[in-house]
Amino acid sequence: MADPITEVLLTEAQVAERVEAIARAMAPRLDDDTVAVCLLTGGLWYCADLMRALARNGRHVRFDALWLASYKDQRVSTGRCEVRADLQRPLVGQKALIVDDVFDTGLSLSEAVRLVRDAGASEVLTTVFARKPWPQPRGLEPDFVAWEAPARFLAGYGMDVAGQYRGLPFVGAMD
Repeated sequence: MADPITEVLLTEAQVAERVEAIARAMAPRLDDDTVAVCLLTGGLWYCADLMRALARNGRHVRFDALWLASYKDQRVSTGRCEVRADLQRPLVGQKALIVDDVFDTGLSLSEAVRLVRDAGASEVLTTVFARKPWPQPRGLEPDFVAWEAPARFLAGYGMDVAGQYRGLPFVGAMD
């Protein structure tokens, strides 16, 4: 398949700068008992880099993951969020930081917040690498946003097309 990236929107260096900046901004709100809840699979790249950046800022958060699916290899959300794998450790009385790659419809992040609250977290914070504009109000907005993305189809740095291009170290547009 030919490379479908029509434009690089953020280089690898710019991605790293955004992650470092957001880690500095959120570190004062976290502690070492905070559990970072990575939304799989797209949030894995951002979460790994963010946890290392938080460690450089003196925050050694714990890790867990939720595997949610609402796109099912399509370019648009199905409108439903399927839980494919649940949390692995208890969150009762703990602060949680939900980490995802991109915020567009808000469906996955809203469902993750509900699941984490239901698991007993004492406080739930959210962060996304990219927030895309949306024509309608969303039920919630992320607490921390690394990059305000344009309204384009994004790939790279965790964002994909049917599982491809997640591993690109930059963010590109596919339109």
